[in-house]
Amino acid sequence: MRISVLTLFPEMFDALKHSIIGRALEENKFILDIHNIRDYSKDKHLKCDDYAFGGGCGMVMTPQPIFDCINAIDPERRARRVYLSPKGRRLGQDLVTAYAGLGHLILLCGHYEGVDQRVIDLEIDEELSIGDYVLTGGELAAMVVIDGIARYLPGVLGSEQSTDEESFSNGLLEYPQYTRPQTFNGLSVPEVLTSGHHGNVKKWRLEQSVTITKKMRKDLYRKFTARNGKESGKEK
Repeated sequence: MRISVLTLFPEMFDALKHSIIGRALEENKFILDIHNIRDYSKDKHLKCDDYAFGGGCGMVMTPQPIFDCINAIDPERRARRVYLSPKGRRLGQDLVTAYAGLGHLILLCGHYEGVDQRVIDLEIDEELSIGDYVLTGGELAAMVVIDGIARYLPGVLGSEQSTDEESFSNGLLEYPQYTRPQTFNGLSVPEVLTSGHHGNVKKWRLEQSVTITKKMRKDLYRKFTARNGKESGKEK
């Protein structure tokens, strides 16, 4: 898979050169190319923003550099083109896995007051939000999307089963995890996890996931119980 990022601040993506994602890039598990929008500006000062028509505070990213950049990367329009925006569709695990199945994804990072609407109308397939809050730019949101997608690409994680039982994989939040030592500050690992009985361990983990989801995310719990034909989950 190839992920292309359009940004005014390419140096921010150096953070992805570390840990699991960094190793995956070194091993060519997927391709990540970062494009500086300023390189495509026809302004003699490489300017990429201007005042908004109609007034208001803040600057708006101009259409020409973005238009030329995105079409240089994807001239035949085969990629999925996504603009990171608070107005967009909310990112969820289903969308992450869908993106992971694409051949080429383009992420446009806005800045200031956003980008000229004509770029969105002409060149963008969908707007995407990572939550109901506003950031100074789309770079951090793009990194969230990249990290989420990469974990579902072959060979990125140490085990292909690593994503099978984590939060949201089955509509529930993940069960508690423990490691050595078996007792720490007076708290011990639940006996079932050291019993060696895989059936009981599996049952305990599901029960814990249901309990945690019911407590922390009633919206997810209601969806889970509706799908599984259990109680409606109308707890207050």
